[in-house]
Amino acid sequence: MAFLTVENITKFFPGVRALDDVSVEFEKGSVHALMGENGAGKSTLGKIIAGIYTADHGTIRIEGQEVRPTDPLSAQKLGVAIVHQELAFCPNLSIAENLQLGTMPRRHGFVERGRLRERAQALLREIGVDMDVNTPVAQLTTGQEQMVQIAAAVGINARIIIFDEPTSSLSVHESDQLFNLIGRLKARGVALIYVSHRMEEIFQLADTVTVLRDGRHVSTEPVAETSRDKLIRQMVGREVLVQRPKHLDLTPGDEVLRVENLSSVGQFENVSFSVRRSEIVGMAGLVGAGRTAVAKAIFGLDKRATGHVYIKGQPMPLGNVNRSMRRRIGYLPEDRKKEGLVLMMSISDNISLPHINTFSKFGFVDHRRELQEVEKLTNRLRVKAPSIESITAGLSGGNQQKVAIAKWMARSCDLLIVDEPTRGVDVGAKAEIYQLLDEVACQGLAILMISSELPELLSLSRRIIAMREGFVTGELSYEQFSQEAVLNLMA
Repeated sequence: MAFLTVENITKFFPGVRALDDVSVEFEKGSVHALMGENGAGKSTLGKIIAGIYTADHGTIRIEGQEVRPTDPLSAQKLGVAIVHQELAFCPNLSIAENLQLGTMPRRHGFVERGRLRERAQALLREIGVDMDVNTPVAQLTTGQEQMVQIAAAVGINARIIIFDEPTSSLSVHESDQLFNLIGRLKARGVALIYVSHRMEEIFQLADTVTVLRDGRHVSTEPVAETSRDKLIRQMVGREVLVQRPKHLDLTPGDEVLRVENLSSVGQFENVSFSVRRSEIVGMAGLVGAGRTAVAKAIFGLDKRATGHVYIKGQPMPLGNVNRSMRRRIGYLPEDRKKEGLVLMMSISDNISLPHINTFSKFGFVDHRRELQEVEKLTNRLRVKAPSIESITAGLSGGNQQKVAIAKWMARSCDLLIVDEPTRGVDVGAKAEIYQLLDEVACQGLAILMISSELPELLSLSRRIIAMREGFVTGELSYEQFSQEAVLNLMA
């Protein structure tokens, strides 16, 4: 008998059937992967098991007994924990406080700070991480936040742990730590549900894989009996071909961006490089290397930055986002929920926000022109939603990422900075985003691309700039590309 069984699970959201009569069995001491395109229902199924959502129809059984987790706390009491793709913390509280919200050690009505710190340190040690537990979560990188969330899930001694895109924000080293932890949890007999778009992880970690498509169950089979191409066909219902980028066959045009001795205390120092028209320049580095901080400084988000930034040969003052946008710079941030989107606004409003003035005349918005442009972009990026007036918060993570990209595609930019452009995006959507970036590069756009995925950098970039601990450690041309060469510069 399976340890965990979901039977005939159906879930509706306004205008969408997220899951349609899905049944899957999960075993103890096994890693069971869930795969599918964005919006296929993977995260929804995990959240139903974890008590975040309640199914409209169907049953959940643990060891043959029907259970009804109606909220995350009731699911925790059943031994279920989840590591979310989208991070949810109280940023003003410390790591220790976030790790023990609701379970803080008390004595005579007061929190015992010493025990609070000791327990938090023990939770981090369990997953092989060393951080100051007094640090406010607001000061952590996205990757560090993800590790704290993993520590919180492991810390409740769960019998079932759901990992939803756990490596989307992790460095290579942090991912290796997570994989070792998963091996230890598996040996303990924990049932592990692993949601990921990364094929290499599935074949490295998983024992069984279930594919969902459009909210329906497509297949469940041992990983040893399937292949990458077969999984892709099952996920997207079509062949997915990633071709050599066409911009690599063009001669780069005039210089669009030149950075000279850009510095910010405690983050990066003396960074210099350039990007030309029709060129995608990749930035490689481990988490904390300073890549995102450099991107934010170029876009005007760092008031402390010093040095020089030139756009098309003209100096640009630092620390002013409005000036950067007027100089036709776009920036897709790493964290779409905090910085890339206004979640309670519609898809249409999010896409048109950076350039609403182009649809306006005498202070009035031409909604017909606006909607035509938004429809064109959402169709091009295959955004799955009931309509373009749908609230962005209701979309899957991957579809939110497509909306964040469409926002800058709609604005006529000379330079586009993209930070982790395919984070949390399925294999089919990845190919579409790669093609889109290649297309706009061929049209003369200069692109600076930050990515933690080496294959992504190696396949899309003309040049790769590597950073380590806030310094540029080298630059590789396309002819010099190899994973070993990039890793050597990074580490």
